[in-house]
Amino acid sequence: MNDWPERRDDGYGRGSAQARPEGAQRMPHVQRQPQQPQRPPRPPQQTQPGRPGVPPQQHGGYDGGYDSGYNTGQVYGTPAGGSPGGPGGPGVPSQRPSGPSGPSGPGHAPDWGRRIKIGSIVLVSALLVTTVGTYFWADSKVRREVDLSKVIERPKEGDCTTYLIVGSDSREGMSDEEKKKLHTGSAEGKRTDSMMILAKCSSGNTMISLPRDSDVEIPSFVGSESGKKFPAQGRRVKLNAAYAEDGPELLVRTVEHNTGLRIDHYAEIGFAGFANIVDALGGVELDIEKGFKDEKSGADFQAGKQTLNGEQSLAFVRTRYAFAESDLQRTKNQQKFLSALASQAATPSTIVNPFALYPMLGAGLDTLIVDKDMGLWDMGQMFFAMKGVNGGEGVSMNMPISGQRGGNLVWDKAKVQQLVKEIQNDEKVTVRGQ
Repeated sequence: MNDWPERRDDGYGRGSAQARPEGAQRMPHVQRQPQQPQRPPRPPQQTQPGRPGVPPQQHGGYDGGYDSGYNTGQVYGTPAGGSPGGPGGPGVPSQRPSGPSGPSGPGHAPDWGRRIKIGSIVLVSALLVTTVGTYFWADSKVRREVDLSKVIERPKEGDCTTYLIVGSDSREGMSDEEKKKLHTGSAEGKRTDSMMILAKCSSGNTMISLPRDSDVEIPSFVGSESGKKFPAQGRRVKLNAAYAEDGPELLVRTVEHNTGLRIDHYAEIGFAGFANIVDALGGVELDIEKGFKDEKSGADFQAGKQTLNGEQSLAFVRTRYAFAESDLQRTKNQQKFLSALASQAATPSTIVNPFALYPMLGAGLDTLIVDKDMGLWDMGQMFFAMKGVNGGEGVSMNMPISGQRGGNLVWDKAKVQQLVKEIQNDEKVTVRGQ
């Protein structure tokens, strides 16, 4: 008995060129036979008997070119992988491979949580690499030339960290044109143009200017170059003479001997470095209370808030002859300017931005001279301490003066002793100077 359904030739079905699909028919199970030997391929344009011009239809599912002779149920004209009637039929999920955006492919909503996580990791890694690279680059440029181990008979250590900050009149690295432009002159060697003690304390930071005309005693010391010990002779000189005689080590020794305060770190910058840092920052904004003019320093300022470039900044901190108080007023101006400089340099917009940080560090580190134990962390602490003083979180003052001796400024010993005691014990500073 023949189990195959009767074949109708009504113009539809297999091989029909019309759009109407063949109706679904239930087919009985057919036992597949062992694979037959491969038949020779049919001629390309062979037509079926009785249907001229209609090419033979291939029906898949069997290797070797075997033609099962019945329709697979696929509705012709429906895109593969589409809606019902596709490869899976009605109710069967599409078997398309998952795309990068999820199981539904590019049309699926992106996984923002995963993207943000990956982006954060990349950003943190980049910042870490940049920070480490900047640290080693900057550390290699610092000139650690001052050896405080050569300083003898030192005072006891205190609870605060103290810095001796020196501005020298060194013309090192300056061309003749730059010397003329900055009104520095062409004197050989270098001398101190400004000196101040910065005490970083938990009770509050204190910045104390030391007038270079201060009357001090040169104590016994060991020569920084010769290693020879020179005994005390009771010589009284201006403070800047100690630096001129044997450099930073003797200056530290003289300050410690005359104050009783131990100096933990030393930092010095010359004319060129000072001006270059200001220019690298794009200038420093300053509010000048009263205008002044000085031909020797090149100063010519009007009263009011203004932005000073490197040349103007150097003139501002060096001017002394335009003031009745001479060196005392100059030290006040120096404190005011350095605090403003630190406030602008120690900001996130400068520290985080490599386009601002690198030029500033490159401009200043080449001429910055520090002690051998001073690292970049210590320098950062120094700048933030100066910034704190400018922000009202500390005290800014001159060393207390009691009078003059032969044109030199004499310190008030009682006030100096009290000031030193308060700093050593990390107490709030109550002493005030001029």
